[in-house]
Amino acid sequence: MTLTALVAFPFVAGALVWLLPRRTWRRSALFAASLAHAALVARACLTDPSPEWGGALALDALGRIFLGVLTVLFALSALYTFGYMALHRHPRKRYYVPALLFFLGSMTLATLSHHLGLFWVALEATTLSSAPLVFFDRSPRSLEAAWKYLILCSVGIALALAGNFFLALSTPPQSDGSLLLASLLSGAGGLSAPWLKAAFLFFLVGYGTKMGLAPMHTWLPDAHSEAPPPVSALLSGALLNCAFLGILRVYGVLEAAGLGDFARKPLLASGLLSMGTAAAFLVRQGDYKRLFAYSSVEHMGILAVGVGLGPGAGSFGALLHALNHSLAKGLCFFAAGMVYVLTHTKSVEASRGLLKRSPASAALLLLGLLAIAGTPPFGTFLSEFTILWAALSSGHYWTAAFYLLFLATAFAALASAVFTLAFGTPEGHKEALPSRSILFLALPSAVLALLSLVAGLYLPQGLLALLRGAGTLGGAP
Repeated sequence: MTLTALVAFPFVAGALVWLLPRRTWRRSALFAASLAHAALVARACLTDPSPEWGGALALDALGRIFLGVLTVLFALSALYTFGYMALHRHPRKRYYVPALLFFLGSMTLATLSHHLGLFWVALEATTLSSAPLVFFDRSPRSLEAAWKYLILCSVGIALALAGNFFLALSTPPQSDGSLLLASLLSGAGGLSAPWLKAAFLFFLVGYGTKMGLAPMHTWLPDAHSEAPPPVSALLSGALLNCAFLGILRVYGVLEAAGLGDFARKPLLASGLLSMGTAAAFLVRQGDYKRLFAYSSVEHMGILAVGVGLGPGAGSFGALLHALNHSLAKGLCFFAAGMVYVLTHTKSVEASRGLLKRSPASAALLLLGLLAIAGTPPFGTFLSEFTILWAALSSGHYWTAAFYLLFLATAFAALASAVFTLAFGTPEGHKEALPSRSILFLALPSAVLALLSLVAGLYLPQGLLALLRGAGTLGGAP
């Protein structure tokens, strides 16, 4: 019952935390629960548990990668919450910690789901548990962002539900129409090609909405910029991975059915469209949190391009980039949170001159820029270069050209904004961060910066084996 315990623990912990009367106790319980969840994940990865719930819960190479990223990012977000909530002028809300733990449970279920119907339920649960977190500040802008998030993601999840129906219709009449991944992969040769193609397109649009692929991305900049920084880090670094995982699972079925070429074309198109759209909105972006949010749209496009280039270097690079993006984007949103508690504004112009006011914030922000922009020797450079190499070696020269153009545009836009924040002239006298709170804000950011740097210099053999094993994109455990 290892996997069942892994899924149930965050939900039980969230319900119990609700009963704690003091917010400091709830924050402490959040960090303790994150460590306990990490211990359960480590145990599951080391013991290689058997599938549960009739095969609906299983832990394969893909699940290990995304679950590991989720665990690390959530534990650091829980630690960051200590410092941020002590400094940020916010209304006190009892539901914050329970909602975070429910969010963790929903994403854990998504990474372990090997039944596509159960995966759909898990992804819908992530929306319901995270929407109150987007509305945390209870401002007009956060209310608009929460409603846009709920409405657009609900439309997307409805389209994904239609994809499940079409996928069931693609199974042979004599079968039971099971949506278990193992059954679909083993019987892929007997699936109806027209229904399977229709199912993939609905999944791509449906889960692509939750993933933030253009043109279904419009909820993402609002939700990620209005949520508290620990939540923004989880939305960008963990939730988007879960939606990407759903697309990978279905894409694996099409590969097994011999329809990989059909699936790769819309993946390439949506990936390049997302990169181009994000690059356009990044130029002269005046809100630094929206800047990093649009960067997430760009990087989701990179993932789609990598998978669209096919098995081999493309899919390997995409999976590696999913890991690297999570680390770098968590660092960016954590650094942005430090800037916000210092300046009480999200404006780039009004927050400039950080090197003179808070060298630690400026240094972490600059590290975040180097990491998210794919600057060597950070991990994102390695994964982006791998995808570029896959495009060139497979003859996708136009794809490589647009890929480089959009990457260069995004880099220039990000650098312009971050350099203004770090090196500009401060506007008047501004307060400094209390030294006792800097540890809780800077330590998680520094850990992510270090991990992102190490990922570009050294990949452990175990991680390389996982990435290669996950190259089957949805294979059974």
